[in-house]
Formats: sequence, C-alpha cells, structure tokens
Amino acid sequence: MKAFALAVACVATGALLAGCSSVGKPTNKDDSAFTYLLDRKSNWVENKVDSLPPLPTEANLLPFEVSGNTPLQFAIDRNSVSVGTDGVVRYTVVVVSPSGARNINYQGIRCDTYEWRQYAGLNADHDGWDTTVATQFSRIEDGALNAYQSALYQDYMCANKMPTGSAKQIVENIRYKRTQTSQIH
Repeated sequence: MKAFALAVACVATGALLAGCSSVGKPTNKDDSAFTYLLDRKSNWVENKVDSLPPLPTEANLLPFEVSGNTPLQFAIDRNSVSVGTDGVVRYTVVVVSPSGARNINYQGIRCDTYEWRQYAGLNADHDGWDTTVATQFSRIEDGALNAYQSALYQDYMCANKMPTGSAKQIVENIRYKRTQTSQIH
C-alpha cells in the first residue's frame, strides 16, 4: 500500500513540475498591449433620470453632520434616496442657513469616481423643480467649508468605490448616525 501511495505522489509531482516547466520561458507574445485593470477605460453609462422625486416634507428630513465649522444645517429627504444600477446614489438635500433660507437640490454621487452632479434645484416659486440648473459630474471638493457631498460620500453613501448598500440601508445609517468610521470594529 505504501508503494502505491509513493507511486501516486511521484506521478502527481511529475505532473505538477511538467505544468510549471513553461513558467519563465520567453514567448513570442507581444506584451506591449498589456493594460492594468485600473487603467482600462470604462464603458460606464449613467442611468437616465426620467422623473424627479416630490419636494421634501419636513417630516421626511434626516439631518446629517458636515463640519463643526459651518453654521449651515444639512438634511436628506429619506424618500428621495435611490441607488442606481450605474453606481450613482441619488438624493434630495436641504441646506438651511442660520437666517432660515433653504436651498433644496436633487443630486447624485458617483461612487466609483468620487464625483457629484446636480439634476435639479428648487424653482423660484418654491413649488417645483428647476432642471435648468442641472450640471455634469464634477469632482467632489473635500476642503470646502460646506462640502456636504464629501461628508455624504465618505460617511454614508460610498465605500470602496461602491454604494454602501441599498437605499434603505443608507437611509437607516443616516437616521441612526452610523458613519463608515463608526462601523469599524
């Protein structure tokens, strides 16, 4: 029985060595066409935003912290948060100044590129959306005093260049102030 086991081990070792014998040998393959995975151009296409959410109501607003240095207050409309198949987290944000002035925007954060864009803002009559203020994706600015997009990206919406979960999970994290750093054990 030991002789049989030894023979099987020898055959397996021989097969393993035969498979490895081509490693390191020069080939005629052209390696100049090699592209690193992260350098590959993506074929990303943004989902079409056909409809906008209703304007937020006070009861659906979830406040979130941006910085101790800003006098502004920030909140997300819990009913507007969505996570698209394109990796964009869309939401309505309400920014309130100390004097009570309100700025309401419907925006999206693209997790894989650290970018944001605006789809619409509150119209002049304060009764609907104005899509003429829409922007293209641009880099999130970390250092700005009121960089709420950065706070949303880093604390609640994105991790490892992907959305942190479903819209429901993101809303629950904002509701209970469960930031990404608070969830590290």
